[in-house]
Amino acid sequence: MHGKRIVNAYKTVDKMQSYSLKDAVKLVKENAKAKFDETIDLAINLGVDPKHADQMVRGVCSLPHGNGKTVRRESD
Repeated sequence: MHGKRIVNAYKTVDKMQSYSLKDAVKLVKENAKAKFDETIDLAINLGVDPKHADQMVRGVCSLPHGNGKTVRRESD
């Protein structure tokens, strides 16, 4: 029991096909009909065991427009 927008979006996507990142983003943008900025969540299974010290995953990713916070320096 979904709305017309969701049903039409499901018709444009083949569930059995694996899409490249560029094609997947293109499909999402074509089906974006909301009145707000829509987001995409991405989950990646790395297949590592975090209990082992040599398999810890840590990283930093800088976003193209920053993280939205302004940098304030304390006055001395």
